[in-house]
Amino acid sequence: MSKFVYKIVRHDGGWAYQADGTFSETFRTRDAARKAARLAASEQSSPGEPTPIEYEDEKGKWHREIAEPDDRPQAVVKG
Repeated sequence: MSKFVYKIVRHDGGWAYQADGTFSETFRTRDAARKAARLAASEQSSPGEPTPIEYEDEKGKWHREIAEPDDRPQAVVKG
């Protein structure tokens, strides 16, 4: 199982979570950012139906794949 980390960081005059180099929206408090990251992490880890996903790699290329129901990372929140 792969591991996906949501890190709580200062961002744009507030707080955000950062995952794989991408920032969330900005929250007024660290606690609000942490709650949002925990929600995102729980949704990231939940098995479900096969789901089409799109993501951009580090070179800016977009990919389309099907995420299988049992192919979910271990998502953790740090900070």
